[in-house]
Amino acid sequence: MAAERLSKIPEADIDPNGVFKYVLIRVHSKEDESYVDIVRGYSWAEYHADIYDKVSGDLERAGDVDCECIGGGRIKHDSAEKKIHVYGYSMGFGRANHSVSTEKLKAQYPDYEITWANEGY
Repeated sequence: MAAERLSKIPEADIDPNGVFKYVLIRVHSKEDESYVDIVRGYSWAEYHADIYDKVSGDLERAGDVDCECIGGGRIKHDSAEKKIHVYGYSMGFGRANHSVSTEKLKAQYPDYEITWANEGY
């Protein structure tokens, strides 16, 4: 049941264009040791915590999961060029493992060029 519930959570959800903050969230099942890492990035967020608070609150209210933010950064999404660049860090949560985030995004955007770097803010 837990694995099935976790598999229904989209692993990547980002705005369709622009430069914006993102967080990498680990969603833990309360039933067992299973978890899934998810990427969320939105331009409406002034702070990384704004994204984490909304997403984790929504998921935890839906039931049987706990969330933890395992880092953040920025995403530059150019849908016209089909390019995504993941970089930077979060002052509050630290740097996300951008290689993990990039793999999640590649699954969601298979026809995109997706790159990452630890440089920049």
